[in-house]
Amino acid sequence: MKIKNLLSIGIVVILVALATAGAYGQGRGHNGGGGGRPSGVGGGPPTGTGVDRGLGNASNRSGGRSDDGINNAATKSNGRSTTGLERARVASDRANSVSDTDLNRYRGLSKKLGTTPEQMRAAYQAALMTNPDLNYGQFVAANVVADNLHARFPTITSSAILAGLANGDSLGRTLQNLGLSHDQAKTAQRTADDQIKSAKERNKDR
Repeated sequence: MKIKNLLSIGIVVILVALATAGAYGQGRGHNGGGGGRPSGVGGGPPTGTGVDRGLGNASNRSGGRSDDGINNAATKSNGRSTTGLERARVASDRANSVSDTDLNRYRGLSKKLGTTPEQMRAAYQAALMTNPDLNYGQFVAANVVADNLHARFPTITSSAILAGLANGDSLGRTLQNLGLSHDQAKTAQRTADDQIKSAKERNKDR
């Protein structure tokens, strides 16, 4: 009898122990490994960057509902919302591909334009949303030309020049469309090119 009782007690103890261990293991798995930090906290950067990082966080926190919302928006807009997100990704990647070294080469021009290299990068990213093929040199030239001419020719702004470039026109053609003669446009381009070249030479070792 004693042996049977001991066996019964032993079986009960083992079952209780197994149940407790199972519950404890589930708790550890749910909390991301017990006392350790959750993924992406403290031990390194969160998963994903830029546009995708925000979408990933929203998806996780909403249990996938944000993904459904994005898909619904894409369907209702015939894919336009998806195109917008992809364009934002491309613009972010292109803008971030401009190195700090390259930004610093234009530092003198940034000061002349009343901004900073970092703000120039952000403005370039915004311009890429309209014209994904725009390179950073074209963007800088558009701003320098506009800064040089706007006081005499109010219609010539950086936005107007960038719109012309986005339309497929050259800088010279755009300036003529905005009211300059052929010779005036050539002179404006040459002056801007000289300023940009001088600025890059002054900052080439920074």
